[in-house]
Amino acid sequence: MLFNTTNMVIVGRFSGNQALAAVGASGALINLIVGFFLSLSVGASVVIAQEYGAGRKENVGAAVHTSITISIIAGLFVMVLGLFLCRPILILMGTPDDILNMAVSYTRIYFFSIPASMVYNFAAAIMRAAGDSRRPMNYLLVAGVINVILNLFFVIVLGIGVAGVAWATVFSQFVALALILLNLCRTHQAIRIVPKHLRIHKEPLAKIIRIGLPAGIQSLLFSISNVLIQSGVNSFGSTMVAASSAAGNVESFVGTAMTAYHTAAIAFTGQNMGAKKYERIDSIAKVCTVLIFASWLVLGGATVLFARPLLSIFTSDPQVIDLGAMRITIMMAAYFTCGIMNVFPGLTRGMGYSILPMLCTLIGACLLRIVWLNTVFAWHQTEFALFVCYPITWGIAGFGQVASFFYARVKIRKRPALEH
Repeated sequence: MLFNTTNMVIVGRFSGNQALAAVGASGALINLIVGFFLSLSVGASVVIAQEYGAGRKENVGAAVHTSITISIIAGLFVMVLGLFLCRPILILMGTPDDILNMAVSYTRIYFFSIPASMVYNFAAAIMRAAGDSRRPMNYLLVAGVINVILNLFFVIVLGIGVAGVAWATVFSQFVALALILLNLCRTHQAIRIVPKHLRIHKEPLAKIIRIGLPAGIQSLLFSISNVLIQSGVNSFGSTMVAASSAAGNVESFVGTAMTAYHTAAIAFTGQNMGAKKYERIDSIAKVCTVLIFASWLVLGGATVLFARPLLSIFTSDPQVIDLGAMRITIMMAAYFTCGIMNVFPGLTRGMGYSILPMLCTLIGACLLRIVWLNTVFAWHQTEFALFVCYPITWGIAGFGQVASFFYARVKIRKRPALEH
């Protein structure tokens, strides 16, 4: 979030609302192309956590080297794909003409960072699966500080606007990559990376695909629905795009907490599955639910209360701030449903069930959003009618995710637990 926020704050403050809108307009496209492959890291995290919990060190090593090899191949493929497809997709999304060229420039440069981002995220998933979430955060923090410094230098000193913040992101992502790979190559744990052992092992690959592919399809379909909503935002012009981009960035700090619980749920559930301590999964679910509601009340409430001051960090335009504050109020009203929708799939996938969460998201979020855009929003083309689509679909998809968790839990509890 620090990478993306600093990019938007600095271009918004020093390059204007059009630059802010250009950076924001590319977000849905980047998530669309990158999200599918990045979600494969969920499969890697579950497989490694289960093998780690079971104490099968050789299997852990095979899964680690397979995961890193996959991430290298996927990163290069996505980079090339993004470079060629960014302009036609941005045009297809209805990106306003006054920001199109800037959005294309930012997106193309940004895609040079994808190989580093892809490998970093797989490496971070490996470390978190083994119970270490602190060092991946520290490495990103270092890279984030470098990103801020470079942003200021490129935009204020050199005056190269959106291209400058994109190049700052590229450099910073490679710094984070170098730090995390150095750690994994030096560690003495089962997750150690030995470069000459990097190859794809069939058995862990099959397991990673079985869990990660449905997660990737879910991310892809979810991103497509977000691209369609972004097209609706684009239809209101560059001022609305800037407002929605800034508001979405503010909201995402609350969403980051939910993502953290999702990541923790995968690691804890996966390790306990590997150790056959199935009774602990209920406790993990209860803790996650409490954290979701607490985060919504505290962070969501603070976001609504301080919406205007937070948005003023990005821009001084009162119209952009007004529109952004309206979006934040709509989103935060029921943001706990977004947390439920995001976190419970982590619990279910940690138990080894990946198709059920995908189907819930497909039906409850993706298909319903498409229906909403072609009915309610088509009949009432207002900002409120567009943004209220989010909490409604979160709630329906979240209900399905909870039901999927209980289904998987019943299946798992029928297995014999570890003898004490």
